[in-house]
Amino acid sequence: MANTVRKFRFIGCEVLYREACHLAAAGPNAVDVEFLAKGLHDLETADMAAKIQAVVDATDPAKGYEAILLGYARCNDGLVGVRARDLPLVIPKAHDCITLLLGSRTAFRAYFDKNPGTYYKSTGWIERDPEEGLDRPAYGISGVMKNLGLTETFEELVAKHGRGNAEYIIETLGGWEKAYSRLCYIEMGLCDETPFEARARQIAKQHGWTYEQKKGDLGLLRKLFLGEWDEDFVIVPPNQCIVARNDEEILDSR
Repeated sequence: MANTVRKFRFIGCEVLYREACHLAAAGPNAVDVEFLAKGLHDLETADMAAKIQAVVDATDPAKGYEAILLGYARCNDGLVGVRARDLPLVIPKAHDCITLLLGSRTAFRAYFDKNPGTYYKSTGWIERDPEEGLDRPAYGISGVMKNLGLTETFEELVAKHGRGNAEYIIETLGGWEKAYSRLCYIEMGLCDETPFEARARQIAKQHGWTYEQKKGDLGLLRKLFLGEWDEDFVIVPPNQCIVARNDEEILDSR
């Protein structure tokens, strides 16, 4: 009987660690997984693209991979310009990882439209972000948040700018919480999520946000790992690159 196992390499954000490992282990295909630290979306667009391109370029086609699966979405346009080399790239059509956790563009749009001002958490967003805030994002030393001065403590801002100016900076640039009124914890059902749910409730209470819990859906990620790449995916052939679209397609290749 011929071997029908397909082989892929998955490169994704560590926020999806549990979901990706589960799908790689439970699925019929051979998928080698690699994760990059959470926070790439905090970098300038070109810097994020360069880091992902370096991992793509390090993939050895001689290992028999059929394609490289990207566990990312549009994510601050940080994949724009990333180029396929010897192997095609496959990426879901999604604005960010919340779409990946909710299972489809349709599911995300339906929830987003009814619940503006929602801050999202999941197992990955909690356990992969020990400080759980915008003050010390991964890669922050060269990122957008660093350029805005939001990786510095209040004391550091006072020392650099004086107390009055520091308070103004915190109020105007650091008041990100004001943009949100609720926290939605996305339950994926892959482990005992009791401690994660408790932490999410605590964060919501600290900020005065309404708390909601919603079941996630592995459907989109599952299709990625199974190789069932329909209209929800962009397949970037060798020597083409990822481009952004300002419509419901979100991403494309060129």
